[in-house]
Formats: sequence, C-alpha cells, structure tokens
Amino acid sequence: MQTDTRHKSRAILEGRDRAGARAMLKAIGFDDDDLARPIVGVAHTWIETMPCNFNQRRLAERVKEGVREAGGTPMELNTVSISDGVTMGTEGMKTSLISREVIADSIELVGRGHMFDALVCIVGCDKTIPAGAMALLRLNVPGVVVYGGSIAPGRFHNRDVTIQDVYEAIGARAVGKMSEEDFKDIEDHACPGAGACGGQYTANTMALALQFLGLSPMGSADPPANDPRKDAVAADAGHLVMQLLDRGLKPTEVVTRASFENAIAAVAATGGSTNAVLHLLALAREASIPLDIDDFDRVSSRTPIIADLKPGGRYVAVDMDRAGGAPLLGRRLLEASLIDGSQQTMSGRTIAQEVENAEEDEGQDVISPADRPLRASGGLVILKGNLAPEGCVVKVAGYTRLHHTGPARVFDSEEEAMEAVQAGRIVAGDVVVIRYEGPRGGPGMREMLGVTAALVGQELGETVALLTDGRFSGATRGLMAGHVAPEAAHGGPIAALRDGDTVTFDVENRTLSVDLPSEELEARLQEWREPEPRYSTGVMAKYAALVSSASEGAVTDPGLAPGVDERL
Repeated sequence: MQTDTRHKSRAILEGRDRAGARAMLKAIGFDDDDLARPIVGVAHTWIETMPCNFNQRRLAERVKEGVREAGGTPMELNTVSISDGVTMGTEGMKTSLISREVIADSIELVGRGHMFDALVCIVGCDKTIPAGAMALLRLNVPGVVVYGGSIAPGRFHNRDVTIQDVYEAIGARAVGKMSEEDFKDIEDHACPGAGACGGQYTANTMALALQFLGLSPMGSADPPANDPRKDAVAADAGHLVMQLLDRGLKPTEVVTRASFENAIAAVAATGGSTNAVLHLLALAREASIPLDIDDFDRVSSRTPIIADLKPGGRYVAVDMDRAGGAPLLGRRLLEASLIDGSQQTMSGRTIAQEVENAEEDEGQDVISPADRPLRASGGLVILKGNLAPEGCVVKVAGYTRLHHTGPARVFDSEEEAMEAVQAGRIVAGDVVVIRYEGPRGGPGMREMLGVTAALVGQELGETVALLTDGRFSGATRGLMAGHVAPEAAHGGPIAALRDGDTVTFDVENRTLSVDLPSEELEARLQEWREPEPRYSTGVMAKYAALVSSASEGAVTDPGLAPGVDERL
C-alpha cells in the first residue's frame, strides 16, 4: 500500500474550500507547486540569549535546502529557549525546566495547527533537546531531531576550559585562591563561540542519548557547532525526513523499551548528566513506554564508564568527536553486549548497522574498550531511603567517595545556601541540604551548579555532600544527590530535616537516610505546613499546579490540576 506523503497537509491545503489558506501562504512566497508537495515543519530554538542555539538559523536553511532537494516544502518555525548557564543561580533559572514543557507544547501546537506531514527539530541547549523529541513523539509524524553541536573548548593557562571552570573559579575567587586577573581571563576565554556547553553535561548527554534512542541519526551530533560538517548533517536531515515520509515511518514505531535502555547505557558509559533521568522518563511517558527511576540504576550498574569526559574526566565533546564519536562508543558497547544492536533507528537501519563501520582515531584515549573501563559500573546511581522514598539521583563518575555521614546544614532556597558557602560557613564533613527547589516548590527545579562549583572552588568538593529536591547541572561533580522525591513542597521527608540531623549517603547500599526514629520523622511531618506558592499567576503558577514528581520525569499532567479527579 502506497504511503500518502501528504497525510496531514491535504486537509488544510487541498480543495476549493482551502483557497483562503493557500492565498495566505502565497502572500509570503509559496506557489502552487510548493503547496502541492508534502509540508515539512523545520522547528528550531534560535535565540539571542546564549551561544547554545546561535547557529540554528543557519542550520535551518541547510535543512530546508535538503527538504526541497528531496521533493518537499519546508516551513520554518522558531520557539523559545532558556540558557541554564546564563540564568544559573538566579530566580531566572526556575524557568529552565519549565521551558522544556513550553517548547514541546509550542512545537506540538504549530505542528497540529498547520498539519505538517513531517518534522525536523533542530535543538541545542539542555531543555530544547528533550523538548524537541517530546514534540516529535506527540505529533508522531515522520521526523528526526538534529543537534546543533557542541561549543569548542576555551583556553586558559594553556589548558582547555569550559563553563564548568568559570563556575568553579567563582568559588576559588571568593576565598582568595584565584587572582582577579585570572578570574577575568577565564571569564573572557572559556566560551569561544556558538554551541552548547562542551563537556558531557546535559546537552551533550541528551544529544548522545537521542542517537541511541533512534530519534537522531547516529553520528549526527558529533560535529561541533562551527564545524563545516554540521551544515552537511543538516542537509542530510532534510533528505532523510523525506525518505521517512515516503516509508511512513513514525517515531513511535522506532522507540521501544530496549531502545530506552540503549540510551541509558550510553549516558552511563559516558558519565553523563543526571538530568538524563528526568528527560528520558518524560520521553518514555510521551511514547507510552513503561520506564521508572529504578531502571536507570539497573542499567547503569551493568554498564562500565568507558568515555573519559568532563566533568569527571579529562576531555570534552570535541575530543570525543575526533576520537570516533557516538559510532565508536556504540561499537564498544555492542561488542560487550551492553546494548541491543537490533533496535531500529529513524535512518531505517539498526543500531548495529549504524556503528559497524565506526572509525577510530589512532592512539585516542577518550573512549576505552569495555574490557578496560575507567570505572566498572556506570555513572548514574539511584538511592532510596527514609529521606527519598521515591528515589534520588547521584552521579558517581569521576570520584570514588561512596559513603558520607555528617550534620545537615539546611537551607530553604539556593540563595540561602550560596550565601552560606560564600561566607565560609560550610565546613568539611557537612551535608548541605537545599529544599523547596523541586518541580513544584521552586517551581521549576533549579540546577545547583553555582553552589556545587563554589564548594569545589573552595576545595570542599571531596569533603562535603549535598542533597536537594532540585537538580544539578551536568557540569556538577562531587557527592551530590538531586531530584530527592517526594520534594519538600509535597511534604516529602526532606521537609522535616533540621540543622544538625545526621545524614548518611551510602552509595554501595543505595540509601540516603537521616538518623532519626521513624516516629520522630513522622511527628515532624505531621507538624509541617505547605508554604504559600511562590507564584500565583502566569506560567510559573500553571506549571506548579500541573507538574508531577521528579521520580516521574517532572512532566506536566492535566490530572494534577486543582479540581480534576485523579481517577480520570
């Protein structure tokens, strides 16, 4: 049976009754031939507030050229994005995770309204990547996600640096461990051009994950943002989306439970960001595939770390690209039977076929063989216990401290914690607790890179632990537990903690606990009263009313709206 390549756009553009729609589109340059072809949405998140997405208008033009060459008519659309790096440590950071939902909603809205037959999503920074994939899964039309690429590393004192080093420099400068001249030098040179943050932080982690999930072409994320190869990647995506349309291949026919496990394995093997837990849970929900937080621990436990990437390692994404990129990583994992090579991708080829001809740069030491790993098990660990009954996420890549017991130093906001760190009130052995920063309580689940980097900059990274119902940046390093659930704003046990309570991280036994009798913990929670929402109107209030637990991906769920029967 022949595929109808105009399966959506016919309804809005074909026939006498649709003359008004055609007339409107002719006003901006489309002609009859254009409107008789399949319509392909080309969505991107270009914005002049960050380097991460700054090359996307150029890439959109290349995608559109590819679509036209392959017989389609592209229509470009552009939505918002929020820079984690720019907003970090401010009230503005609360908007970052919320933007994932807004971006996905807006691409979905335009795709449904204008009835695109297919879709290419060009993405760059941390939340745009899962958001583009969420929109593609919701619309379920043939399509691909294209990553705009990593930034090149900056240079400081003859070494490569990234934005992580700038945040750690803030802490070092605060305690006099860095001169003002060096502080200005690293600020001026850490970010040399367009592209997303260069280590295996959230953007590069999710770009890698989507390749193993099957929604992005294998190897397409590897070329950096300003590499000429990226233009070819974009044009190829325009050709590919038309091939997908001809075959009628939809994203929900590609993603499976096994492909999600492949994506988790890739994240674990590279010491990737804890934010992958939130985003892959959200994507699984969009695809109606059962996946829960414990699956990350299970897959990570069996997957060694074989890529030596920042923040725990030595190298950045540009180095991984030179070494052999995602295809080489995939071949290593496949050789060790750590991923399922039979899973299909949007290219129409299996993962095994995509990685079989991976090229390796001679002498590279970025990606190791699986039988000579950097660490025997992967970078993501899920802890539970009387402080996190629904779980929390710890990244163990790059350090060996698996146990910490110390007194809680409790703060009800990131600002309070940062002030204490900068004032030198946090000392070796402490457990910093930052609460009411969860999906609902923040709202928006801010990342704590400012605090964690300041601790590292003060040389407390190996002696202090931190737990929060908020998130960590992919650049965070040290013993840190994020996504503690239930969050404080939902009356989770973290809300009952007091200064001086003894808190224990036991990574080997997968527990996060406070040394209190259950009766005492319960009594404190009985006394707890939910605080007034921090926002009463607008997008922040809507998100707080609708957002689910971090253990479920922090997705917006209409069933959580006030007055909605949860049984519906």
